[in-house]
Amino acid sequence: MTEPFPGRSGVLSLTARLEALTRTGLDAVADPTFDRFAAMVRTVLRVPVALVSLVSDDRQFFPGACGLGEPWAGRRQTPLSHSFCQHVVAASEPLVVVDARTDPRVRGNLAIEDLGVIGYAGMPLTDSDGQVLGSLCAIDHEPRHWTDAELSLLADLAAACSDSLRLRIATYWANRYQQRAAAAFDRNRLLLRASVALADADSLAGVVDAVHDLIADVLHPAYVGVSVTGPGPHLTLASARLLPAQIADRWARYPSSSSTPTALAVRTGRPVVLPDLAAVAAETPDALSTFTEMGWQSAVSVPLPGPAGAVGALTFTWDTPYRPDGAVQAVLVALAGYTAQTLARVSVLDDRRTAAATMQKALLTPLPAHEHLRMAARYVPAHHEDHVGGDWYDAITLGEDRLALVIGDVSGHSLAAAAAMSQYRSILRTLLIDRDEPPSALLRRLEHTSRSLGQPDLTTVLLAYLDPAPTGGHVLTWANAGHPPPLVVLPDGTVEQLDGHDPLIGATRRASRRNRTRHLPPGTTVVLYTDGLVETRTATLDDGLDNVRDLLRRRHGAGPDELADLLIRNGPVVTGEDDVALLLVATPPHP
Repeated sequence: MTEPFPGRSGVLSLTARLEALTRTGLDAVADPTFDRFAAMVRTVLRVPVALVSLVSDDRQFFPGACGLGEPWAGRRQTPLSHSFCQHVVAASEPLVVVDARTDPRVRGNLAIEDLGVIGYAGMPLTDSDGQVLGSLCAIDHEPRHWTDAELSLLADLAAACSDSLRLRIATYWANRYQQRAAAAFDRNRLLLRASVALADADSLAGVVDAVHDLIADVLHPAYVGVSVTGPGPHLTLASARLLPAQIADRWARYPSSSSTPTALAVRTGRPVVLPDLAAVAAETPDALSTFTEMGWQSAVSVPLPGPAGAVGALTFTWDTPYRPDGAVQAVLVALAGYTAQTLARVSVLDDRRTAAATMQKALLTPLPAHEHLRMAARYVPAHHEDHVGGDWYDAITLGEDRLALVIGDVSGHSLAAAAAMSQYRSILRTLLIDRDEPPSALLRRLEHTSRSLGQPDLTTVLLAYLDPAPTGGHVLTWANAGHPPPLVVLPDGTVEQLDGHDPLIGATRRASRRNRTRHLPPGTTVVLYTDGLVETRTATLDDGLDNVRDLLRRRHGAGPDELADLLIRNGPVVTGEDDVALLLVATPPHP
């Protein structure tokens, strides 16, 4: 048997990790997304077998596999006695094995004999909390000395694969909360007005406004408050803007153990009815001074129900003594149920936006530092639910002098488009690092690889090399797969449009692609962009290009960062119809 790593069983059995595995919805069944990752690893690293292996407490299973022999290819799982990937999970770090037969960490593993695992390299696959769920691994049937470049490529692919796992977990939570919200609306038909008012709320402030507007003309409270649990053993006042500044500051965040109507409702999980100041003084003395200062004389606080207890409370105060009857209390309890579900939905939307933004930020890596070239880039998402899309930019230093520039646009602006974009970007990055070929050849390889991996999305891409020219200045060499034309701003302010392009990636088979070149004098700025910068439903591409060219002419002396900000502020991007990627590179002027 395998010689276990210290603490292995404890890590594999962690409840939170196993729950995260379950939320991926994956099992010992082929999944197209993860099969593509395995195929990509097998192709790029030239290994006979590649796996996306997820490890539970008693087995490992392969939602992604390529090259695995039978019967394992059909079963798509093995016991831990055949698992190298369990060590990646246990140690939370990569496992690299040259010859498993002599490596004391794994030499007793049954996978050596049964699966032919000799050379092994596995990179951790993590969720958004950093828990290791499994490994993206490359397997050789012979001893393998893995190079740093190979391990770096495998790590990059594992990062993209982890993003796909996180997306599945985020989708699980979104579906779960949506189901709960739907069930709550069905059960509470009496509060149709509340359901309509709260259905439009997409932020915490929107929830506060909806509850206030719903109750104000019905029960005429002096104040409608919303508090939510957290952080830690505290409550946070979400309706602070409805109070005078000094009161809002006092109760912006307060202990959940305090003697206030909201805290008492949260702790007990029951409505708190305070019909007069005597009841306030007796049951919630910490709130008495605020009631006196504000002129309130009565209150009702209703807990917001959650799956593990109250997640906050609604509080209503009146400037006269008031005890609501049972029917009114029932309405307030039902309203609290609707509000809790809405808060859960808003939280999911916020988490989804945060996850999407995190994924986009991770994919759009910082620009490389360059001794002579100045660069700037911007990404602005479309105004839609996910706030993420398929546009991307990239810049990679190749060798000492060459800079590769990429701008691309996968059709659509959603999480699906962003996931497709991540695959195109990873493939092209790999090709740029691995192949010293002209842009047209790499675009052909990109198209062939994406088609082979079943990637159907239509994509525009412009790939360019910027090289120093022997006679001074630089030479721009590019290939354009259906992308808007690059612009160059010459030192005298002239703006040239570099026309000519070939078909989109995925549009036709065996498309003809060619390279184009342009000598750039010192002090030239190259402007690459996606169509969201120049085209809207009400403005043509030509109109948008005219606007951009005019701005570049007028501000041609500005640096890349200033120009990028100007283009974003003055272009159609402000409408939010489409996402926008923008990449500018300025060459040094004459000495």
